[in-house]
Amino acid sequence: MVLRSSLILMIALLGLFLKSHQVGDSDQAKKEFFTLQAVVKFLDRVHYEPKSLDDELSHQVYDSFLKSIDPAKRFLTQQEIDQLEVYRSKLDDQIASGSFEFFNLAEDLISNAVVRAEQYYNQYIDSELNIHDDVDTLVVNADDRSFAADPQELEDYWHKLMQYETIVKVHGLKIAADEDEEKSEEELVAEARETISDNFSDWFKRLKSLRRSDRFEDYLNAITGAYDPHSNYFSPREKENFDLNMNNSYEGIGARLMPEGELTKVTEVIPGGPAWKQKELEANDFIIKVAQDGEESKDVRGWRQDDVIDLIRGKKGTKVTLTVRKSDGREVEIGIVRDQVVLEEGRAKSLLIRTETEGAEIGYIRLPKFYFEADGKPGCAEDIATEIEKLDKEGAKGIILDLRNNGGGSLSEVVDMSGLFIDKGPIVQVKSRERKPYVLEDEDPAVQYQGPLIIMVNHFSASASEIIAAALQDYNRAIIVGSTSTFGKGTVQRFHQLDRFIVGNNDLKPLGEVKITTQKFYRVNGGSTQLKGVVPDIILPSPYNYIKAGEKDLDTPLAWSEIQPVDHSQHVMVLPDRELLASASAERVSHNEKFKLIEERAKLLKAQRDEHLKYPLSLEAYENEYERRETENDKFKNMYKTEVPLLVRNLDAEVGHIEEDETRKANNEDFMKDVKSDIYIEEVLHIMKDMLSQQ
Repeated sequence: MVLRSSLILMIALLGLFLKSHQVGDSDQAKKEFFTLQAVVKFLDRVHYEPKSLDDELSHQVYDSFLKSIDPAKRFLTQQEIDQLEVYRSKLDDQIASGSFEFFNLAEDLISNAVVRAEQYYNQYIDSELNIHDDVDTLVVNADDRSFAADPQELEDYWHKLMQYETIVKVHGLKIAADEDEEKSEEELVAEARETISDNFSDWFKRLKSLRRSDRFEDYLNAITGAYDPHSNYFSPREKENFDLNMNNSYEGIGARLMPEGELTKVTEVIPGGPAWKQKELEANDFIIKVAQDGEESKDVRGWRQDDVIDLIRGKKGTKVTLTVRKSDGREVEIGIVRDQVVLEEGRAKSLLIRTETEGAEIGYIRLPKFYFEADGKPGCAEDIATEIEKLDKEGAKGIILDLRNNGGGSLSEVVDMSGLFIDKGPIVQVKSRERKPYVLEDEDPAVQYQGPLIIMVNHFSASASEIIAAALQDYNRAIIVGSTSTFGKGTVQRFHQLDRFIVGNNDLKPLGEVKITTQKFYRVNGGSTQLKGVVPDIILPSPYNYIKAGEKDLDTPLAWSEIQPVDHSQHVMVLPDRELLASASAERVSHNEKFKLIEERAKLLKAQRDEHLKYPLSLEAYENEYERRETENDKFKNMYKTEVPLLVRNLDAEVGHIEEDETRKANNEDFMKDVKSDIYIEEVLHIMKDMLSQQ
């Protein structure tokens, strides 16, 4: 079958070379043609849900590409959009024929529009700006406004934008100023405008230096993104950055990023890294500015992701300050000292914990990711088995497996790990396109742990985390506790090199690679983890419970589906009544002041997401709004912390190993401090007590 598929693909692609007379004469034109055709053929042949090149796909590609070239609606006018709109239903035909008519027009329009916007910026940054305008407002969020109707309306937008940027900077300077360094408003405005001028001048310089090939990458990603959000084109440089992030060690802050509109979004804070230890940077934060230690910040809105990454990375011991936009709209400065990001910090580790009023010690295991065996070191399944054995020896009455913020990893490891808690049986079904699903099973009848088990998850528990949570939920082997659902990523992606389709023309290489969704996960009960994720048995308040988070928040996700279930059962343990456990937990949570705050925060975040913010162009009004939000935010600062710290200790078997290394010792102190004040772990301990009492 594989050989036949490969032959079909190669035969189909022969058409590319036969049509080479249609391609432009330049190497760049040839490279674009072959890259586009190779990407489309790959998507057609190997994607889990291939799409027809039709008007619906054309609309998706058009909308996505338009958003990529002018995400903040700062450059193009509706008059220019109307010129592009002619092609909205024609891109399928252009892709099929290898035509770049639409792309060429879009490239010309956006290039000229950037030059025009710079003229507006230069005009207003040098003019008198009113920062006490009590009448006008600015809608910053592009989703809440239309493109400017014409150049005159766009010029008015830039006037307001310069007013707004000046107000924000003046306010920031007033906050940062020392008490004995009071400056006049005139001085503050002058300083603000100088900083804004530097930032925007640098920004326009970068925008004007964008190559055609840069926007061509955006066009390719608009096409792959129409299939699903996890299928992407990677230029050679982007693939190099991707591989570097997957390495065991590098110097930086320890965060994974992705572009979203004109901003760079934090998708994961790597456990054990500098940002993780610093505790302020979070998944779903948007990076707006980056400053090296002692230097002015650079506004990175509109920058390419690899350029943002290059700016954030740096030598160990140096400091970088990120200005990020939080989910509630606040802009916060976060200083992080770069360090070696050792992905080993993400290995499993355990503690013994209890509350002040409950005597039984419970084993707590944190697993930040599903890592596999490498460099002679065991994979996570073997590490978890070792931690369980040590906890058993020290008398743990139950085990809590914490998979919060675990983005997944090795599929084979999750199958082996699930098998530690059941005798044997199917763990997950994996389905490729047009093939029957195959079942991955635990074939080892040995059971590592037979006692009460709780698995903690949240909205950012994804992929492999969802597989083990789903499997042990379906087997009635564990109680799942967490937010309304897990992430909902139930798909597998693979990289494919495009170079192999260019035979004998090495001048065009490298073309890059394409990452394509090729498989889907299904639970043993037949349902997919895709989109819906895993719904916990006991749901706790979370700031993200009322907004779209995870896969549901992405464009063009694959739909939920189901297949036939497979027989599954376990005879290791009979779980207590889930409804009784959930009812008791809900009663406690309803009287817990911290959980009340988290619930209030969740509703506030939902309201803020729904409102169409208009920012005042008056310094006084801006300061009032800023103070209101800061006051509102102050009461939520310690909402995740317990009133009374939990009692936490290292395992006797670990103490010597920890004490012999200063770095290990410091990391352990951070780990224990984090666990002992965690409001969610406190409630899970209460749930575990209920489980033990029902045995």
